[in-house]
Order: sequence, then C-alpha cells, then structure tokens
Amino acid sequence: MKNSIKLIAIICTAIVFVTANMAMAQKAGGPWTVPAKYKSMKTTVKAGDASINTVGKETYNKHCKSCHGAKGLGDGPKAANLKTSTSNFSTAKFQAYSDGEIYYMSFIGRDEMPNFEKKILDEADRWAVVGYIRTMKK
Repeated sequence: MKNSIKLIAIICTAIVFVTANMAMAQKAGGPWTVPAKYKSMKTTVKAGDASINTVGKETYNKHCKSCHGAKGLGDGPKAANLKTSTSNFSTAKFQAYSDGEIYYMSFIGRDEMPNFEKKILDEADRWAVVGYIRTMKK
C-alpha cells in the first residue's frame, strides 16, 4: 500500500512538471504584416562599408543581442523568458525579407518585439543594424 501511494505521488508530480513545461513552451510568432511603405524602403547606407558594419554591430550588441544572440540565432539570454520564439537571422527565410521589412520588424516591432524608434534615433544607425543583420546569413 505504501509503495502504491509513493508511485501515485511520483506520477502526479511528473504530470504537473510535464504540464507546466508544455504551458511555458515558446510559440512561433505569427506572420508579420508589414505596411507597403516599409516593404519598398531601401537602405540608405552602403553595404560592406567597414564603418557602417562597426556601427551596426555596436548598436546590435547594445539593443538586440540580449534576445537574438551574438550570431543572430535567436538564442540570447533573454530569449528563453519570452512567450514567443525570437527570429533566427541566419535562415534563408529571414534573409529573403526586403531591407524595409527587416527595418520595420526591427524598429517598429510588435508584441514582445519592442519599438526602438525612441532608443535608436539616428536613421543611419538603424540602417547599419539592418546591414549588420544581413551579414548573419548562413
């Protein structure tokens, strides 16, 4: 009888842990609805410019790295605490977005992706981040 009670307690505990883990699992975010204005935007900085890459990397490290990770894989230290999974910038699917779409997703944001318009004021710095994200492709 004692063994049966222990077994039931162990099973109940396991069920609680499994249920809690399933409830806390991250979900993929839905598709982005990017306004046409942004889809057609083109970068204002020269791709491959070393100074732009430096500014883009520094700005990325300050504002984006904590969720998206050092290599843009979506594995930053804050990512695990989010309800939705963060984008992996290295994928072909992500890299297929236009510069304007990446700009919109990165600086206008939605849901858990915050708006950075007031944190990154300089337009050239924003485009430098977009350019830096482009370097993260596989």
